[in-house]
Amino acid sequence: MTRYARQVAVPEFGAAGQAALAAAHVLVVGAGGLAAPVLQYLGGAGVGRITLVDPDRVEASNLHRQTLFRETDAGSPKAEVAAAAIRALNADVHIDAVVDALGPDNAAALCAGADLVLDCADSFAVSYILSDSCHATGQPLVSASVIGTGGHVGAFCGGAPSLRAVFPDLPQRAGSCAEDGVLGPVVGTIGALQAQMALALLAGVAPSPLGQLVTFEAQGFRFGGFRFTGAPEPDHAPRFLDPAGIAAGDFVVDLRAETEAPLVRPDAHRLPVTAFGPGGPLPDPGQRAVLCCRSGLRSWQAADRLAQVWAGDIKLVALGDQPGDTE
Repeated sequence: MTRYARQVAVPEFGAAGQAALAAAHVLVVGAGGLAAPVLQYLGGAGVGRITLVDPDRVEASNLHRQTLFRETDAGSPKAEVAAAAIRALNADVHIDAVVDALGPDNAAALCAGADLVLDCADSFAVSYILSDSCHATGQPLVSASVIGTGGHVGAFCGGAPSLRAVFPDLPQRAGSCAEDGVLGPVVGTIGALQAQMALALLAGVAPSPLGQLVTFEAQGFRFGGFRFTGAPEPDHAPRFLDPAGIAAGDFVVDLRAETEAPLVRPDAHRLPVTAFGPGGPLPDPGQRAVLCCRSGLRSWQAADRLAQVWAGDIKLVALGDQPGDTE
């Protein structure tokens, strides 16, 4: 216990909190900038088991914010490098690296058995897929996002409203670190808050952060936030589909421009978001509409427009960066 003496000495935490951490299993999705403080703080605190999921490899452009990595790690799988760093930090922690993308087909299996899920992927589609899974099972989810000089972190599901309840409307655009830039300390600040929420939930520290969202803006050093415990769940919300789940009889639309990538499949329709709505194309009776784009944002926008004139089943597909993409 000498290793953990300083946190056990905190009255709100104590020996009971330490025992709860040692018995806990946490799923961390994403091994990048948010995960760097999350993994180091959870690993250092003595969380018993961590499953870490990330499909990507270390790149030089990651190093200013993804502080678990070194120049010599370039080209190596992020999940494996990060897992090795946490094993070196604390041999008490059992950490499994899963070099794979989280999607609609494997989300439930990856979340199974976890006491807490941490969304460190900073992906529009992954956040909603995890929220849908955790809301269905009652598992708590701590989700965070950072772009530019600001970000937010919140504790959803697990008895609190889901991410969809708090963010039922589309963002104007799905930004990314590559497109909009990001400052490393901002990522570190949000990741540290995410780790603190996780420790509070795992140790049962009161008041619980469930149902709370915290924002930070580095321009002016402003913190904010609100509680959302009474937020209603939306009546209708589009769900994501794994690309492998597209069926032969589906009405498939590829919303990416021809200059972005080849069609998701040869019989897909290449259409812009604005094509849908009154007077726009409709699936045949009994068909399922499957709307595809890179991040899932355009798919959701098209789904909103299609749902105004068609009551059938609509699924979203986030294809990510596919071979041949220009983004």
